[in-house]
Amino acid sequence: MARTIAKDHDHKRARILKSAARVFAREGFDRASMAQLAAECGISKANIYHYYDSKDAILFDMLETYLRQLRDGICGLQMDGLSAPDRLRLVVQEILLAYQGVDDEHRVQSTGISALPAEQQQLLRGYQRDLVVFLSDILADISPDVLRDNKEKLRATTMSVFGMLNWFYMWNSGADAEARKDYAALVSDLTLDGLKGI
Repeated sequence: MARTIAKDHDHKRARILKSAARVFAREGFDRASMAQLAAECGISKANIYHYYDSKDAILFDMLETYLRQLRDGICGLQMDGLSAPDRLRLVVQEILLAYQGVDDEHRVQSTGISALPAEQQQLLRGYQRDLVVFLSDILADISPDVLRDNKEKLRATTMSVFGMLNWFYMWNSGADAEARKDYAALVSDLTLDGLKGI
């Protein structure tokens, strides 16, 4: 007879993933052990194996959940009727707000994806690519004469915006929502108007 799934299965799974993100960010994926993951989560090593058969499976599930939710949340924003500059402002703000509270997951994605099998890397990088394309399309709409037909300049502009957002995450990870909104406005002004915008 198949074992039934506990009512709190999803809650425990989410707790394991959050704890694993802390351990992977602190120790590095290669140095982390299942025993450390279990201890961080406050469960036995045997219990963690009830949910995941390896730390690789935990890493993939953690990154897949994080990146899919980030992609879906940003790409699913309701922006009907907004001008391209207003869409940029909304997307930049929502990205920074989405980064709040997920510092460990964000840090692990930059080093952990390459530890996974190629097909899993492809899926995760696809989520990242979707976000890049989404922002690129908005930037191209803002300045079609300059960016629409110049893919190199469009990519550089898009990645520069992400670079500014990731700078904030790296140096202001504990910032509250208001500080994130203020910085999002600064990034948007710089992107839209250059130094004249601030």
